[in-house]
Amino acid sequence: MEAAHKNEYSAPVASPAACAVQRLRLRNFRNYEHLALDLSAQVVVLSGANGAGKTNLLEAISFLSPGRGLRRARLRDAVRNDVARNDVTGHDASPVAPSGTPSVAPSVDWAVAATVQGPDGLIKLGSSLARTERGTDRRLARQDGETVSPASLAQVVGVQWLTPQMDRLFLEGPSSRRRFLDRLVLGLDPDHGRRVGAYERSLRERAKLLRMGPGGGADPAWLSALEARMAADGVAVAAARREALSRLQRLLSTTSGEFPKAGLAIEGRIESWLAEQPAVEVESRFAAMLAANRQRDGEANSTCDGPHRSDLTVHHLDKDMPAALCSTGEQKALLIAVMLANARAEADRRGAAPILLLDEVAAHLDRERRVALFGEILALGGQAWLSGTDRELFEPLFGQAQFVSVDRGRARLEDNA
Repeated sequence: MEAAHKNEYSAPVASPAACAVQRLRLRNFRNYEHLALDLSAQVVVLSGANGAGKTNLLEAISFLSPGRGLRRARLRDAVRNDVARNDVTGHDASPVAPSGTPSVAPSVDWAVAATVQGPDGLIKLGSSLARTERGTDRRLARQDGETVSPASLAQVVGVQWLTPQMDRLFLEGPSSRRRFLDRLVLGLDPDHGRRVGAYERSLRERAKLLRMGPGGGADPAWLSALEARMAADGVAVAAARREALSRLQRLLSTTSGEFPKAGLAIEGRIESWLAEQPAVEVESRFAAMLAANRQRDGEANSTCDGPHRSDLTVHHLDKDMPAALCSTGEQKALLIAVMLANARAEADRRGAAPILLLDEVAAHLDRERRVALFGEILALGGQAWLSGTDRELFEPLFGQAQFVSVDRGRARLEDNA
C-alpha cells in the first residue's frame, strides 16, 4: 500500500473491550480446503474478483452466531464441493485447531473455528456440520472447548450483516423483513431467538394437529395447552420486537450526516394489541383467537394470524416516503442507517459493538457516503469486515484497515502502509 495516501481516520486497532475476530480457521468450508488468518485491525477489507471466496469468508464468520448464516443456505451447501461430491461422512475432516483454537468431533464435514475478543476477554468459538447416526445433518457449536447450543452463541458475541441480496428487502414479501427485524432484536435481546424458535415449533405442531381434523383424534385439551404456550411465546416475541424498535427509533431520530432518518414500525395484530393492553391480557386474547380459528386454520393448513404474519415498515422521514418507493441508493442508505443504529444500541447493551459483516457495501455508495460509513464504523469501536471487488473504493481506509487479498479459496494478508 502506498504511504502517500492520506489517513483520514485514527485508532485502527480494535479496543480490548471490542468484539473482534483475532484468529480464524476454516476447513472444507465452501471453496476453502484450509484457511488460517490472524488479525489485529478494527476494520478488515476483503478484496478480490467475483467468485474468489469473499462472501464465503463472511458467511463463515456469520456461523459464530445463531441461525443459518448470512446466506440462509442449507448447512450441507457450505461443504466444499469436492468433499460434498465424495460423500465423506467419517473422513478425516476434523476442524483445524492449531494454537489453541477450538476443536469439534472428527466426523464433521465443515468447520469454522475462531478466537474472538469479547467484552469479557478472549473466547474460543467453533461451529461445524456433522451427521447424526441417523444420517441427518446437525450443526454443532462449541465455546471454550465445551459443546453448547448454537442459540447460546447470541449471549457471547453479536454478529450483524448486510448483503447485496438484502438490497431488495423493502420490495420483497414480509418474511424477509421479519427475519431482518428478528436479527436486529437478537442483538438487543439474546433470548429472542429461543422464543422465536419455540413459537415456530408450536406453530408447526398445531398445524399438524389441525390437519388431523375434528374426527382425527386431536385432543381439544392438548390443543388448548399448545395454544396457551404458543400465545405466551408469540406475545413475548411481539413485545421484544416492539421494545427493540422503540430503542432503535430513538437512535434513528437523532441520525445526522450522510445517512437518512428512518422511521420504523411493525404492523401486526398482536403488536397492535400490546399497544392497548397488558401482555397477560394479550396472551389470553391470542389464545382465545387461536381456539376460535381452529376450523379456518385447519382448512387453510396455516395459522392465519399471529406474530409470524407481522411486517416491518420503514419510512424515509426526510422525504416523507415509504422505503419501497425510494431509489435504490436511498434504500441502501436506509438499511445502513438502521444497521448502524442497531449496532450502537447493541454496543450500549453489551458494552461492545457487534461484529459487522458488510458484503459489497461500498459498491453503490458515492464517495461521501462511503467516507461517512467508514467513519461511523470506526466510531463504533467494534470490528467490521468489508468486501469488494474494487480495492480503490476503500481508499479512505488505506493505512488504517487490514487488507486481505482473496483468490480462489486462498486469503493473504497484505502489507499495509
